[in-house]
Amino acid sequence: MKSILGIGNALTDILAVLPDDGLLNQYHLPKGSMQHVDMETGDKIWSALKPLGVKYVAGGSAANTIVCSAIFGMEASFIGKIGDDELGLLFKSDQEQYGVKTMLFKGRHSSGRSMVFVSGGNAERTFAVYLGAALDLVPEDLKPEYFVGYDYFHIEGYLVQNQALIRRAVELAKAAGCIISLDMASYNVVESNNAFLHDIVDNYVDIVFANDTEARAFTKETDPEAALDDISGRCGIAVVKVGKDGSWVKSGSEKYCIPAWPAATIDATGAGDTYAAGFLYAHSEGMPLKVCGEVGSIIAAKVVEVIGTKIDIPRWRDAKMEIRALMSENRR
Repeated sequence: MKSILGIGNALTDILAVLPDDGLLNQYHLPKGSMQHVDMETGDKIWSALKPLGVKYVAGGSAANTIVCSAIFGMEASFIGKIGDDELGLLFKSDQEQYGVKTMLFKGRHSSGRSMVFVSGGNAERTFAVYLGAALDLVPEDLKPEYFVGYDYFHIEGYLVQNQALIRRAVELAKAAGCIISLDMASYNVVESNNAFLHDIVDNYVDIVFANDTEARAFTKETDPEAALDDISGRCGIAVVKVGKDGSWVKSGSEKYCIPAWPAATIDATGAGDTYAAGFLYAHSEGMPLKVCGEVGSIIAAKVVEVIGTKIDIPRWRDAKMEIRALMSENRR
């Protein structure tokens, strides 16, 4: 079994299902966006959410992907920074219970949190993020030996607020011979860091995951398929997810449209992170490009049926059976 190392913001997700858009408008949060907030604003939003009923789940984009990869059976590790507090302990214990080897440094600030608003008939997600200690992670924290022996290195685009950190990480991962994957994370993150992301993708990244809005922001193409073509010309494999319409995957001259697996969607939180884990797991098993996309789609369909990013045991069992059957067919 291949191994994977991830780096990202160590955050605890605080999830709430909104009855309407009132809170989003009150705090000037565009629906579907990811906005950074300071501690004071974060505390106000947290207080406003509590009466609605909230769920606490250890999260963060790359951390979600790494945990899911560990459940698939990959040897998995995660680099991040937490505070010396209850949320930090929750994050660490959550990762370890899934078999993830943690490389969690202690920061000066309190542990980061991501307040996730689920709204509308399509379960659209809006994020208000207080990064806290996660933002204390610096290039000097990274050592070459942390990357040695891993087959894959996965980065979340949310880290681009620290470009020096990402650059050092990809340099060390490339030197260690890792296959590097990047999840672009959010359209507004892409828009504000476009030149840097182009440089990283062009020179270091092997696999790019983006949804249609992120792909459009990155390429300036209005059509998801055209955006896919652009991205795939810059790296080995491009994946563009188009929600209920599934996903596009491309490598060289190979290109496939992967249908979305049937699901009773109630919350799309973590769907992209989970898709990436399924894709990378199948890729690590030597599966064809189309099958990698299908495995990602199968497991993403399970997470959208639950609130939050943690798939329950029955759904994991069903997903593994479906994936095992699919991969067995393609090993013949």
